[in-house]
Amino acid sequence: MRSKHPLSLGFLEGLIGFRLRLAQISLFEDFERALRPFDITPTRFGALVLIEANSGLSQMQLAKTIRLDRSTLVALLDHLEGKGLVKRRPSPTDKRTNELVLTDEGRKLLAKAKRRVQEHEKRLFGKLSASDRAELKRLLEAVSAKKYNNTL
Repeated sequence: MRSKHPLSLGFLEGLIGFRLRLAQISLFEDFERALRPFDITPTRFGALVLIEANSGLSQMQLAKTIRLDRSTLVALLDHLEGKGLVKRRPSPTDKRTNELVLTDEGRKLLAKAKRRVQEHEKRLFGKLSASDRAELKRLLEAVSAKKYNNTL
């Protein structure tokens, strides 16, 4: 039987982490709808963007940056490679390491996906002012305590 009154959140009401989790769920749901035609999850998208921006980065650099364990990374790369989006090649300086590069197909798909992600961001954050978006980004970076390290 449904109550006519909203459910009390109790202790959860005051937890920032709870609000972040609800926001994350909303973000992921909208992201998934936007990129469903491309079979791209947020993790796959992040990996493709990082590979594009850092062609030749190692699998371990990618794993560290997007915080994936080795087995999850291998499954992710197997999927992207199987779709013809990414290519692994032996590093010319360390044969024990693979470098990652986007294929032509990967670049084309990523360009389309980026447009959808921009629409997604506008849909979810468009009502915030530019300064509010910058402040939200700054606060989230502070909470994560690991700002993106540009020394890949």
